[in-house]
Amino acid sequence: MTTPVTIIGAGLGGLTLARVLHVHGIPATVYEAEPAPDSRRQGGLLDLHPHSGQAALEAAGLTEEFRKLILPGREAYRILDRSGNVLLDLPDVGTGERPEAPRGALRHILLDSLPAETVRWGHKATAAQALGDGRQQVSFANGTTMVADLLVGADGAWSRVRPLLSSATPEYFGICSVETFLFDAEARYPASVEAVGAGSLFALAPGRGLLAHREGGGTLHTYVQLKKPQDWFTDLDTTDAQAFTARVMQEFDGWAPALTALITDSDTPPVLRPIFTLPAGHRWERVTGVTLLGDAAHLRAPNGEGANLAMLDGAELGRALAAHPDDAETALAAHEETMFARAAAVEADDDGIYTTMIDDHAPHSLLALMTGAEPEA
Repeated sequence: MTTPVTIIGAGLGGLTLARVLHVHGIPATVYEAEPAPDSRRQGGLLDLHPHSGQAALEAAGLTEEFRKLILPGREAYRILDRSGNVLLDLPDVGTGERPEAPRGALRHILLDSLPAETVRWGHKATAAQALGDGRQQVSFANGTTMVADLLVGADGAWSRVRPLLSSATPEYFGICSVETFLFDAEARYPASVEAVGAGSLFALAPGRGLLAHREGGGTLHTYVQLKKPQDWFTDLDTTDAQAFTARVMQEFDGWAPALTALITDSDTPPVLRPIFTLPAGHRWERVTGVTLLGDAAHLRAPNGEGANLAMLDGAELGRALAAHPDDAETALAAHEETMFARAAAVEADDDGIYTTMIDDHAPHSLLALMTGAEPEA
């Protein structure tokens, strides 16, 4: 195949696609909004699943590099109540199939596996329009444009490529998240380290909760979960870190100090992350020369599958294009049908863990889900 592939978005899905195309000798260019590879944090730990994320890395020829990133012991889970009482403690016994690795480091091994000129940094897509004959024009915030013969939107929830295919827009899920970090926590915050444990913590109550991960280098990475209407955060001044933290802390009055320190003592300004989803079963009719993958195609509430599916989407699309070097449309159609079916299967199997965590019976609802016990009334 000699038709160059244009990818919008240098997240894990877009980079996996670029890497698999490179393995098969197919030229690709990735346009990314960020000005440089390390211009912002790339999230926390990511558990890669055998039949999706790990399979994608196998297709990309990067399994050995991935294994070097795995943080041992991080497949441990514990559930606490607001007072810090441990209700469930599942250690990592080394038999799990979903090893945890830093998302940023995973992105780096994908970047390092590509020719240096593959990613064009500082290109924030603002719009895309069809020119006819299967060609698409993409405009960027820096004033430039480009025309693609084969365009892939891997540009996430607020994709600028999606309108070429679908009128669907993300809708607020009813839960927002606030991200915080404690660095060098083992020395500075031993009580919080003890509360979080070796891997992941779920400290929960009705309508609110703390999800924390023990990352490498003694870092505790927390996502504060709040069930709130959209106007709750649209009226907040999130640029005032002190005032925003104080407002969030009002939701955790009376919680154990080892838990509230995850919010109040953050070494970074708190970052608000409202959760949005696309309609269930989102799909579109085939449009010549363009497709989507990852959150641009099937954005859901966090369920442990998002990044894994995006990477598998990218790997499968890359292999489809390699299998049909003279017929890109057949490859795109095959990719979409497979992706639609895969996303539908994940939706059907979704146990609703994100809403269960902080429902009216929290933390006992999640405890029942993870142990198979009957939930308490």
